[in-house]
Amino acid sequence: MDRLIEATRKAEQHHFWFRGFVQFTRPLIEDAVSGVTRPRILDCGCGTGANMRRLADYGETSGFDLTWVGLEYAREYGLERLTQASITQIPFRDETFDLVTAFDILACLETPDETRALVEMRRVLKPGGALVVNTAALPILRGNHAVFGAEVRRTTRPLLARALTTAGFRVARLTYTNFTLFPLMLAVRLAQRLIGLATPEEGGTDIAVPPAPVNDTLTALLSLESRALPHVNMPVGSSLLALARRV
Repeated sequence: MDRLIEATRKAEQHHFWFRGFVQFTRPLIEDAVSGVTRPRILDCGCGTGANMRRLADYGETSGFDLTWVGLEYAREYGLERLTQASITQIPFRDETFDLVTAFDILACLETPDETRALVEMRRVLKPGGALVVNTAALPILRGNHAVFGAEVRRTTRPLLARALTTAGFRVARLTYTNFTLFPLMLAVRLAQRLIGLATPEEGGTDIAVPPAPVNDTLTALLSLESRALPHVNMPVGSSLLALARRV
């Protein structure tokens, strides 16, 4: 996991996937805090702190991560209110936050831990508070990145909707993302499985920034998708993005 955090820090400002992620999540975050004066925000599994720094534009942010390396990177961004903790035992009081985010952490949890994590996130949310989740989608897209990122499973839209509802949330928005890259990603991931998945030591190539022409082209495709996303749910994609409210 420390190697994943380090690779993420190197790539997160320029890699096409991260650029698309920022554009996809921005409208949901803005919706989540709309009408709330100086919202309190918690980023679960804050990693390098890049997302937490972005969330600071909307309110007072706190964050935690299981890895000490991630927290050290987050401090380099000048972030405070950081702690080391597990998402299954969130170290904050009940009904503390207006918005809780969990970006690409649920895929690393077995089903019982995912259930505990969602219950914990609901617990620390104020009544009517919002949860924004992004997670890996569709088992058919399992590939080398899953090995490198300690990915336990990829989920589907019905399964995530059920998990959120069971934990006490009302799903306001749930869509696949990275739809425009789905054919390419499917071909690459199928080929990786046919050849044989890489070892954890070899599996970091997916997160390396591609050559500039390739990276810019893929960024442009995701940018086009982000313009359509506020108006339509994507039928497939490599990630699932959800906005849910505490009931």
